[in-house]
Amino acid sequence: MSRLVLAALLALAACAPDAPTPAVAPDASSPHASVDTPAPAADADAPVLTVYKSPTCGCCSMWAQAMAREGFRVETVETDRLTAVRDSLGMPGDLAACHTATVGGYTVEGHVPPSAVRRLLAERPDARGIAVPGMPLGSVGMEQGDTRQPYDVLLIGSDGEAAVYEHVSGA
Repeated sequence: MSRLVLAALLALAACAPDAPTPAVAPDASSPHASVDTPAPAADADAPVLTVYKSPTCGCCSMWAQAMAREGFRVETVETDRLTAVRDSLGMPGDLAACHTATVGGYTVEGHVPPSAVRRLLAERPDARGIAVPGMPLGSVGMEQGDTRQPYDVLLIGSDGEAAVYEHVSGA
């Protein structure tokens, strides 16, 4: 039981406001929203990944930074209206995570690994996007030492139905 409590506390700590975000210009759609500029190291031809996240979520910032290191041009929109963002993109609420992104006409919900995003963009399926619901320990941005939970990356079809796109092992 104590391992579960420790894992839960570690997951909450990962979403603490300990990862500062750059100063940004306000977004007219929300008094609590802001936008930053793409990472300067990204290739000009790299896909633009727009990440919608809470201003206080450290694990979302870590996921965005990891995606930038993987070659995506990352733009961050800080907002307290994530549910409205998800709804506007047609992402089913039961698949929600702590951040939502868009890239290449698709929605990317949660701690999706960069390889799955690249695969989505290469295959271009008829879909709304992909999702990793919740916050699995060991997923990108949710690293907690050697702790790794297995999880599925789900493909969200154009009809809103989810199917396993790929499985990520906990090992």
